[in-house]
Amino acid sequence: MVHADFGRIVLVGAGNMGGAMLAGWLKNGVPGSAVTVIDPAPSDAMKQQLAEAGARHVTAAPEGFVADILFLAVKPQVMDAVMPGLAGLVGARTVVVSVAAGKTIASMEQHLGPAAMVRAMPNTPAMIGRGVTGAFANAAVADAQRDIVHRLLKVSGPVEWVDNEAAINAVTALSGSGPAYVFYLVECMAEAGRKAGLPADLAMRLARETVAGAGELLHQSPDDASRLRQNVTSPGGTTAAALSVLMAEDAMQPMFDAAIEAARKRAEELAR
Repeated sequence: MVHADFGRIVLVGAGNMGGAMLAGWLKNGVPGSAVTVIDPAPSDAMKQQLAEAGARHVTAAPEGFVADILFLAVKPQVMDAVMPGLAGLVGARTVVVSVAAGKTIASMEQHLGPAAMVRAMPNTPAMIGRGVTGAFANAAVADAQRDIVHRLLKVSGPVEWVDNEAAINAVTALSGSGPAYVFYLVECMAEAGRKAGLPADLAMRLARETVAGAGELLHQSPDDASRLRQNVTSPGGTTAAALSVLMAEDAMQPMFDAAIEAARKRAEELAR
């Protein structure tokens, strides 16, 4: 029986991101009977999850079946090969949601035809329900469709909507790729700790837990990042000495400016 609120949800791709979204939906009240998963080779764990939830699994788009919400969670490099086989799933009331980086609405319309479409850019912490997603909806998306898509995306963390599609490239550069920057920060801190005389494994544990704990404090605190930074920085102390290096004119901010711009430009190139 199709869920009255969400209708027929079709998820294409049950890998890491698709699987994380599906788990979140099921955990937050979407019945398995409302979900059809299209994946030619899901993992054994995913097959078991689908069976236990009562969700339908198929290896290709079923004929005569129209989705209310079509989620595309396949890798960008296979999107063009996959989409032609999905055109029959798109009807007048379907909203298509893509989480594939670099695939524009125009490129999707070439395969699926004109439709209500949303481009969404989650990041990998979505797999533990702590991600953030940037999203853009084209003019064909009705308010009710946008609300449902928002609710489905929100199971992985906050959802931020942008007003133009080009902004998704900046979202990709900042938050989509952002977890890698944080992980690299941990690597750099640990290496600096090793050079300061700590055993390498201890330096990594300290760096890892420091960044994880600071992130959780930022998550729970009502204060903004600058206030939290100031709270831990005593005048003339050790933190102030380190920040005098990190906040120099040619240090961390211009490096991040260049890094984010490089990622944004690459996202723009991939979208062509």
